[in-house]
Amino acid sequence: MKFWQMLVVLVTLGGAMPTTAQDTPAVMDGFPPSTESQVTKKNHRDWPYSQWAFQNFGAPNNTVMVPRGGEIHHFPREESRFDQFTVDGTSLGDVFAANAADALVVIHGDTLVHESYWNGMDAHRQHIWYSMTKSLVSSIAGILVESGQLDLTQSPSEYVPELKGSAFDRVTVQNVMDHASGLAFEENYVDSKSDFFLYYAPALNLGYLPGAADLQPGQTEIYGVYDFLTHFVQPDPETRPGMRFDYNSANADVLGWMVSRLMDKSLNDIIRDEVWQKIGAEHDAFIAVDRAYIPVATGGFNATARDAARYGMMIRDKGVFRGERVLPADWLEHMVDVKDSDRNAMNLNPNYSQADWIAYQDMWWILDETTEEFCAVGIHGQVIYINRSTDTVMVWFSSQRDAASTLAPEFPVKLNAARAAANYLAEQ
Repeated sequence: MKFWQMLVVLVTLGGAMPTTAQDTPAVMDGFPPSTESQVTKKNHRDWPYSQWAFQNFGAPNNTVMVPRGGEIHHFPREESRFDQFTVDGTSLGDVFAANAADALVVIHGDTLVHESYWNGMDAHRQHIWYSMTKSLVSSIAGILVESGQLDLTQSPSEYVPELKGSAFDRVTVQNVMDHASGLAFEENYVDSKSDFFLYYAPALNLGYLPGAADLQPGQTEIYGVYDFLTHFVQPDPETRPGMRFDYNSANADVLGWMVSRLMDKSLNDIIRDEVWQKIGAEHDAFIAVDRAYIPVATGGFNATARDAARYGMMIRDKGVFRGERVLPADWLEHMVDVKDSDRNAMNLNPNYSQADWIAYQDMWWILDETTEEFCAVGIHGQVIYINRSTDTVMVWFSSQRDAASTLAPEFPVKLNAARAAANYLAEQ
């Protein structure tokens, strides 16, 4: 029995930590809120404050808009499709509700077959994607790859000369895409004395450090994320680029920088023009910005669950939405072209030995290259699950207590339930 299968048994037997509304302390309670219930920049990623903050991310953070456009794509609905589906006797919605989910949307073909919300979330509220943003930016980078403007075998410093002499000078664009860039910088979400907390999070403008938000340009060497990439991140001399998968968000910041430099506009405008106004989005989206007000490519995007599902449908259908080409098909097939070297890179990282991922490619988590089953994943339990063989897209937002998404106990329970649901839909 695999790790996630054991966890499914635990949750269905009541072994998971309760996360129902009646167990949740009040947050933003009253007008004005009580001191105990007040969400702040400092506590907005801590549970239970995160349940409110993840749905109101522009309150504790600075953001810029990604407007929708064009005709809204409305889903046909057939939610009775899951009437007989259970996971060990528990309904799909109840499995997710018991495991810190805020939203769940399931699309089979073009039909919406399930939609649920918890913890104050609803169909019209944007939720933080966190690192699912990486997959969004990577999918757009395919436009540059197809046009020949971005060569995966070149160094990022060829496109962003400021990176010459940095840790990213010795790597290829593909190494960056696969988080196999051999960096000495460790991404640590829990140690308040780590480089992540002291330098990276303040530059991202997504973490709290006393006085950090008040600094002005020129008062610190590391003001925005681009400064962090050029002045702080160092190579690991013992790790050859391409050898080992080692998840590091700085890679996505480099990719976002290249995309903006080559397209010569801000990332929020790029997402608007290349994706958001082409997928029949129902609502505007928005993206958090760093201390220099540059959109955070590594984890700042916010959108509704149904709009995330529209994006997922386009990715599932290899760049086509409502019969129109949005993104290049070849690029959206590339992430599931898994080679032995990609598997080996994942296997060399012991943190993922208990998980079902076979590779991390083009900033997507790969489950099965033969059925083309893969995910975009963000910390605290954000997922866009895509299974091309079953014609399924599932989106779930969460406010898991632990930041480390794929290693948190709730994560594999939801992922396993989603995979079972996808197979059930394919058999109907």
